[in-house]
Amino acid sequence: MTTHICPITETSLEEAKQILLRGGTVAFPTETVYGLGADARSDEAVRSIYAIKGRPSDNPLIVHVHKDYALNSLVFDDMPYAKKLRDAFLPGPLTLVYRSKGAVSKIVSCGLDTLAVRVPQHEGAQRFLRYVDLPVAAPSANRSKHISPVTAQHVYGDLAGSVPLILDGGACSGGIESTVCDVTGPYPVILREGLVTREQIERVAGRCDVYHSREGEQVRSPGMKYKHYAPHCRTVLFAPDELERAVSYFSDREKNGERVLALCEHAVLQNFPKGKALDLGKNGEEFAANLYVLLHEAEERCDELIAVEPAERGGVMAGVLNRLRKACGAKQ
Repeated sequence: MTTHICPITETSLEEAKQILLRGGTVAFPTETVYGLGADARSDEAVRSIYAIKGRPSDNPLIVHVHKDYALNSLVFDDMPYAKKLRDAFLPGPLTLVYRSKGAVSKIVSCGLDTLAVRVPQHEGAQRFLRYVDLPVAAPSANRSKHISPVTAQHVYGDLAGSVPLILDGGACSGGIESTVCDVTGPYPVILREGLVTREQIERVAGRCDVYHSREGEQVRSPGMKYKHYAPHCRTVLFAPDELERAVSYFSDREKNGERVLALCEHAVLQNFPKGKALDLGKNGEEFAANLYVLLHEAEERCDELIAVEPAERGGVMAGVLNRLRKACGAKQ
């Protein structure tokens, strides 16, 4: 299969629509990361997503729709606070998990009676979703466990020969995946932390909890299980108060002749040799926007990446640290 990268035009959108209607897959941009989309109504099409990615079959998918799509055709919208969340944050990087009406393939939710729905803010994503006008199941457009793609070239690097079309909407601005929030109960519960924070949701809904999965439990959202977001190079992760150990570890590896890079926040950049440290930025929003770009750069430039967690906590940092730890610190 030949893979084409195309700007988003009427011609490429028509091609994308025909691919989806034939049961194929198309990669498309969002404000967070690029997605690998297929017709959520088709068992065969949804299975192809799992096959292309090498994704575990118990890891649910998110359905993407345009902002005017009839939500009530897909889910039961029972909770008044859910509308408040949609009004406050959508379109945007927030995925809401509802009780499903069974209008899409059961494979999307791995047999669960819920459905995760997202309305992306990215202009190109909205054009694509409005043009095809169907529910599009889409995880990130990369091989399972690898770094999420934030450019069309990142998608091509992982999926060339596996998908016919990549819609190029430029670099993603947000950088990490959407927050996933369960809205089936009396108050919202975050299943995966992201760019919309617990504090923001709590201000709108009055209360918001964060769910912690238990061993052996079926996952209810993407990103709750397995190692994710990892570069192909070796990685090691240090806590903020372990900076001295990280610098020593870096020095030892460099003396051994290894190609090493550090990944850290701007405030501690000077502790590493000039040109050998990747700058995550100065605050949570910059960390989120830069993380995947720098992980992609690291795997091209080094044998081992030595990451130091930023000291900042709270807000969007919950999502940043989740991704950083899964990329550099989690076991397979």
